[in-house]
Amino acid sequence: MKAEIKTIDNKKSGEVSLNKNIFGIKPREDIVNRVVKWQLAKRRVGSHKVKGRSDVIKSGSKIFRQKGTGRARASNGAVSQFRGGGVVHGPVLRSHSHNLPKKVRNLGLKSVLSSKFANGNLVIIDDLKSSPKTSDLKKSLKKLGITNAIFVGGEKIEKNFNLAVSNIPLIDVLPQQGANVYDFLKREILIISKDALKYFEKRLG
Repeated sequence: MKAEIKTIDNKKSGEVSLNKNIFGIKPREDIVNRVVKWQLAKRRVGSHKVKGRSDVIKSGSKIFRQKGTGRARASNGAVSQFRGGGVVHGPVLRSHSHNLPKKVRNLGLKSVLSSKFANGNLVIIDDLKSSPKTSDLKKSLKKLGITNAIFVGGEKIEKNFNLAVSNIPLIDVLPQQGANVYDFLKREILIISKDALKYFEKRLG
């Protein structure tokens, strides 16, 4: 599997062989769905909470006598059927994250990479370098015909490139270690540098 390497100005810089076990597998939508759910569950704060019966400040004394009122018997005012009482079975502070095997997570990432390559939405760039001016990067993206994309660079993103990208809508940038399924799916085009390509082959190969 061959792929063309381009510069940021849409000039041909060479060719590279892609690992078919990473970029040429049959995408598994069910696995991608599981990985996205796992990612979004990890992001949830879980700070939802209501006051239960033990949290409500009420007198512990019996609110009215047991018999003779014609009403149902009751203990104190903290019970759920009274105004100002505690909530029954309400949300509590908890973590929503759950475990997902590493092999499943890697298969989800391979599925997205293979899908992007198969649909012609994968671009390989020699290096992510630019002037800090947003206008200059916009001109380069126009040459590439890109309006909605995510860049994946090396271990560290160049400062000037990061500054230029930050002001462009629908364009994101991630370091190689931050590569994930959810962010890749949010953008139409996936643009990876040669350093990121080596990282994927080492991590997923």
